[in-house]
Amino acid sequence: MQREEAGPTSPGWLVEPPGRRAAPAVTEIDALTGDPNFMTSLARGLAVIKAFTEQRRKLTIAQVSQRTGIPRAAARRCLYTLERMGYADADGHTYALRPKILALGHAYLSSTPLAVSAQPVLDRVRSEVNESCSLAILDGDEILYLARSAASRIMAVSLNVGSRLPAYCTAMGRVLLAFLPERERDAYLARVELRPFVDRTVASPEKLRQLLEGARQAGYAVVDQELEIGLRSIAVPVRSASGTVVAAINVSLHAAHATVRQMETRFLPHLRAASHDLGALLVP
Repeated sequence: MQREEAGPTSPGWLVEPPGRRAAPAVTEIDALTGDPNFMTSLARGLAVIKAFTEQRRKLTIAQVSQRTGIPRAAARRCLYTLERMGYADADGHTYALRPKILALGHAYLSSTPLAVSAQPVLDRVRSEVNESCSLAILDGDEILYLARSAASRIMAVSLNVGSRLPAYCTAMGRVLLAFLPERERDAYLARVELRPFVDRTVASPEKLRQLLEGARQAGYAVVDQELEIGLRSIAVPVRSASGTVVAAINVSLHAAHATVRQMETRFLPHLRAASHDLGALLVP
């Protein structure tokens, strides 16, 4: 089965990246409880929502407590509240999110000029190259998909808006990391765990640093089968009118469809034109 850009990805905006279990949120919450303006109950509710993933669509109170680090009594109250407000369903033993939860993500997407402006540009690129085209931003140490135009292919598994992937082994992630201020890029390299998804994954901080510098100089990045064998992607930065890199767009495809050199000659001009057009639509 063909996958685009990544292998074990999860669609939707409430997903955990491949290979990563939901980290207990209680440590982060506890670190902020000394702030008199910090609302612990709201933070716990958000952590409970994030505990659900494509692989964990139904959870018991005990499982939510274990995945978030939140005490069971507090987890139960959060789930009860979500159920009463229509954001979750309960069958007497387990809880599951309801479609209403998508309204939370839609509120962001519908108010973000970047996401609104990107779709027709991505659609144009997809029609020009007949491969999937996506736009993402850097969110923490991961990329977050804001828009996507998927090629119509039988057996293709598409990523959706809201999908998240590790930045270090994706083309869009490398472009975004490459154009970070040097101090932020160094901090990222110092803290991130470079997990090798396949034998080809670059898991050396020094090697990754070299690749990021190369991407910065070239103005684009190519990732060749580092997240899953058979997947290649090429990406360029998107700059606002002020020149700041605010996002990245890519073309992703099965390795059998094009070599790296062919991607650079056939797809890069289309991506650069799309980046220019999209950037012109963004206010400084």
